[in-house]
Amino acid sequence: MRRPHENVATVLVDPAVLPDLSADLASLDLWVWPVATAPVHTDGPRAAFQLRRRMVEARRGAWDDAATWTPVWVAFGDSWRAGADPLPWSAHAALWDTLAAHGLHVRFRKCLGGVPPLPVVREPAVRHQPGA
Repeated sequence: MRRPHENVATVLVDPAVLPDLSADLASLDLWVWPVATAPVHTDGPRAAFQLRRRMVEARRGAWDDAATWTPVWVAFGDSWRAGADPLPWSAHAALWDTLAAHGLHVRFRKCLGGVPPLPVVREPAVRHQPGA
């Protein structure tokens, strides 16, 4: 049996735009967790260092400009969830489109990973309707 997990996108973010990106994502009920301070690690700064290093090195020079950026997880709020159903494609699209709008200041792959459950805000300001 798989342990409980949270679906997240892993993103490297230029620290200069992190507050703006966080606000843009929060308005869509998408929540940013800097890996260094996420409550699921006993040594968050080390985990962030290792994750950033793996991501940058995996791109063999293409992401060298992001070698000092902040690794974050982006989690989905309740407005995107329908019980145990998978996340809708509209959730993925909202995330990828918002990240793409920040172009030169983010590095990511269009895939989700799983991390131990994060205390995602459970009373979103925005409710999304299916197909919206």
